[in-house]
Amino acid sequence: MKATELDKKFDDDKDVLDEFDSSTLKKVNHQQKRVNIDFPIWIIEALDKEANRIGVTRGAIIKMWLAEKLENRKILATN
Repeated sequence: MKATELDKKFDDDKDVLDEFDSSTLKKVNHQQKRVNIDFPIWIIEALDKEANRIGVTRGAIIKMWLAEKLENRKILATN
């Protein structure tokens, strides 16, 4: 399929995902490394409360907030 045909299909709100081979996709800079952080109890409780409110895990909310902060400060690497 030509790029112009793909663009038209996308612009017409048609599903274009079938046009791509997702088996070869690689996430750049998404390797993970485990870290351990000690937090005061009040922070853990506040994290759990907010995580429960939005329906995610404690780890997910920590990652989201850190990523947002780093992005806002233009620290995240962009590729």
